[in-house]
Amino acid sequence: MAPGPLLLAVDQGTSATKALLVDPAGTVVAAASAPLGSAHPRPGWVEQSAEEIWQSVTTAVRGCLAGQDPARVAGLGLSTQRESLLLWERATGEPAGPVLGWQDRRTAAGCARLTAEGAGPEIRATTGLPLDPMFSALKAQWLLDTYDPGRDRARRGELCLGTVDSWLLWRLGGGAAGGEHVIEVGNAARTQLLDIHRRTWDDALLGLFGVPRQALPRVTASTGPFRPVLGLAPLRDGTPVAAVLGDSHAALLGHGVFRPGRVKATYGTGSSVMGLVTEPERALAGSELCLTIAWDDGTPAYALEGNIRSSGATLRWLAGLFGQSEGELAARAAEDSGGVHLVPAFGGLAAPWWDNDASGLISGLTLGAGLPQLARAALESIAFQTEDVIAAVDRAAGRVSVILADGGPTDNAALMRLQADTSGRTVERPRVRDLSALGAADLAGTALGLLTREDLAGRARDRDIHRPALPEADRLRRTADWHRAVARSRGHATGPVEVSTP
Repeated sequence: MAPGPLLLAVDQGTSATKALLVDPAGTVVAAASAPLGSAHPRPGWVEQSAEEIWQSVTTAVRGCLAGQDPARVAGLGLSTQRESLLLWERATGEPAGPVLGWQDRRTAAGCARLTAEGAGPEIRATTGLPLDPMFSALKAQWLLDTYDPGRDRARRGELCLGTVDSWLLWRLGGGAAGGEHVIEVGNAARTQLLDIHRRTWDDALLGLFGVPRQALPRVTASTGPFRPVLGLAPLRDGTPVAAVLGDSHAALLGHGVFRPGRVKATYGTGSSVMGLVTEPERALAGSELCLTIAWDDGTPAYALEGNIRSSGATLRWLAGLFGQSEGELAARAAEDSGGVHLVPAFGGLAAPWWDNDASGLISGLTLGAGLPQLARAALESIAFQTEDVIAAVDRAAGRVSVILADGGPTDNAALMRLQADTSGRTVERPRVRDLSALGAADLAGTALGLLTREDLAGRARDRDIHRPALPEADRLRRTADWHRAVARSRGHATGPVEVSTP
């Protein structure tokens, strides 16, 4: 019997690009990854190289397909980091500047000005997003102000603005030799330039941020159509690009969530908590969360999401400070932080606070506190921030009883137990990793007719289950102590702590 078709999934993240070769049953046949760095030329600035991102994709794909038959690859699914933005030359494909990472805060002053002018509510009503430097619109404004201040080249269509998926689709389709300037609708929904209800670029927002429409990509569904692959050896030219998703959206699909009622938490450099909704406008009203488009495979699926700027990045920072690896740091964490709290507001706090003026701090230090207590506080900061967002989901859409967890930090079983105790909810972690890549492969499989939605919904994944064991009174006390630390971070000596509705 001839070998069956395979799906190639490429997950382009902040710190690495992963490539997985997957069969239609969801079994990983081969995998490879390529690390990716970032630069911090000034405090609050986070940059990456567009060319290095592309090279990481080619390296991961070559490693994944080594020893495999490329003729078996029926199609490619792509998941990407979302709000990061770049500008490049249409004629040559040469980047005009750095990729401004989603964590980049250089536009905070512009954000504050627009907030003071009262632009926030209208922007949120149109885009589903609070006015915040994380999203791409202010990055687009900065790039154009820096490299095309008169907007002349942008208006002539000589420059292309795009998120990472747009850049990779351009390169996958042949670049300047034939690449098409397009963007997947879920990624477009994170730019703060898209009318999320009509799923088109909004003229009023383009004017507000000074972004000529001619520089923007065409918005397309998550299943395309996209140009086929050209020049990604050893993958065969003509291999279809079958699906594109934002990484957090792909993880939701990878968990098999196709209906409201289940919420996933993706732990990475930052974190994303997301669940589908059936009445998007009602869910948005009065919520501290973002409304986004998870995917569109013929019918748009809307989701509520809360973003946390620093989770795995907190562990990375603290480990680097003490010259240790993240694993070594986690292994040295005490069973109790001894009253120490670390609020990782390195660039302010995102959901549910949306406070750009919050300051990172460590509180509760005593002479008895050392690295073990600090490491525990760093782990706790991830669990506390995640629970703050899930509590906001409770308020907007009803009680969440189970957290579906994925991402690199979930390898730490102690963190998962801590999350269950902090939240008072069951945490389920699939034993298979790389949910973003698998979600992209799943959507590609359905687009190519290799899978059905029923196949995906009926697919069972082995899971590690962590149930809360902490008494409720202790959980509430710990949460109150954390909120007092957050209040100090936000400039309040003792509280009270109030959630700001964007």
